Amino acid sequence: MTVNYCLRRAKQFYGSNIAIEHAEQRLTYDDFYRMVECGARKLRALDVQPGDRIAILMLNSPAYLDLYFSPAMAEALIVPLNTRWHINEINFTLSDSGSKILFVDEKFAPLVPQIRADVPGVERFVYLGEGECPDGLTDWRTVTPAAVEFAEPDENDVAGLFYTSGTTGGPKGAMLTHRNLYSNAIHGLLAGHLFGPGKWLHAAPMFHIADAGAIYALTLCGATHCFIPTFDPAAVLRAIERHRITLILLVPTMINMLVNHPDCSKCDLTSLRRVIYGASPMPLSLLRQAMDALGCEFVQAYGMTEVSPLLTCLPAADHRFDNTDAQFTPVKSAGRPVPGIELRVVDHHDRDLPACQPGEIIARGPNVMKGYWKRPEISAEVLRGGWMHTGDLGAFDEEGFLYILDRKKDMIKTGSENVYSPEVESVLCAHPCVLEAAVIGIPDPTWGETIRAVIVKRPDAALCERELIAWCRDRLTHFKCPTSVVVTDTLPKGGTGKIQKNVLRDRFGARASAGRG
Repeated sequence: MTVNYCLRRAKQFYGSNIAIEHAEQRLTYDDFYRMVECGARKLRALDVQPGDRIAILMLNSPAYLDLYFSPAMAEALIVPLNTRWHINEINFTLSDSGSKILFVDEKFAPLVPQIRADVPGVERFVYLGEGECPDGLTDWRTVTPAAVEFAEPDENDVAGLFYTSGTTGGPKGAMLTHRNLYSNAIHGLLAGHLFGPGKWLHAAPMFHIADAGAIYALTLCGATHCFIPTFDPAAVLRAIERHRITLILLVPTMINMLVNHPDCSKCDLTSLRRVIYGASPMPLSLLRQAMDALGCEFVQAYGMTEVSPLLTCLPAADHRFDNTDAQFTPVKSAGRPVPGIELRVVDHHDRDLPACQPGEIIARGPNVMKGYWKRPEISAEVLRGGWMHTGDLGAFDEEGFLYILDRKKDMIKTGSENVYSPEVESVLCAHPCVLEAAVIGIPDPTWGETIRAVIVKRPDAALCERELIAWCRDRLTHFKCPTSVVVTDTLPKGGTGKIQKNVLRDRFGARASAGRG
């Protein structure tokens, strides 16, 4: 099966359902299918051939949804670009992917002259935004579709390159095939707790696989797609109220901003049935607050770009807070593997570890990427033995719930003890004066590393370093407690809102530690 089947099925069985609801626009799946078919023929008119890469640098919109299907129908590859990247990262990805066409909207059209100068391999820049088309760009609205028929791609053909820092550092394009993306959609539907009919708000960025991975499952079941250009808590609240949104995906930092926004208690959010969260650890204190504030189901999903992206699901029924003092209790877990996925926790030699013993999480299934674009050595290492080595540290409990302990590179080694940052961060976030928190390891002459907390205070909160360290010492084993605290205005975040630990280490790690001396 291919991703094209998802749209064909939606047209066949849900043709009169509303596929897109945006501003005053309402398109059925019959309408949307015609829109995609027209887009595929426009790509052929622009000389796009099977296997060509089509890059997208745009904010969320119905046009972006179209571009998840029309290149696939034309047997081309989509290359979504992170809208928060520096121009150098954009240029690198365009060059590395060999993208033939770049689509931009009004937000990113001003970057075209510099991109054109730096990346001569991009043959055409296409404008797909509001208002008049800027000079030097092709206006998508005026392209005449070619009169062609399309062959169905092979399910093992690559459908998209999704760039990620991956498990070994450096930007790499994960090659996700039609089979990968279709399988992920089926896994999400089989899990029974994630996707389904209703109205989905694209609030997370559509360039990211967290949102993109849901697109095909939602289309398969005839759901309605609604959009805001970029995440903003006030805009999310207004969209939920206006469009009567039932389903939404948010990362914990977004949820934190949403439930702490002054309009949260003023908006009618009663349509909301389910919040799906993941991509980074969720402090239990925030989870409790969000469940109370939003009054709907919460479901956790764990995965990564290289697996299209779903691996596990923690359904609403397992969001229980009756035993949170225990090390292993379901609400602290990422759930169990979704149907169609095999997961193991292994040691350095890829040998299985017993329950409750930490090791690297590895995965196998039809959703696992083909490899990294033009990175055969790294691909062979990460996919060795037929298993995707995630670079995440975790453990299973006796009931098969998976606990994500940390990224290998983020684990802090103090003395002979391993400290997993999410556990410490959850305790820090439970302090009433702390809005956000992250921990990093800094060099220590005695212990090798010691723990530094980097926090953002709540507005008008008064909090000293000694008080916060004492708070942790009352709740954690001593070696897990921060020995220093840095207060900052914001924590650096990537395109999905995930905290960037590498940036924190640069800003507040070894060099910052030396400066404090």
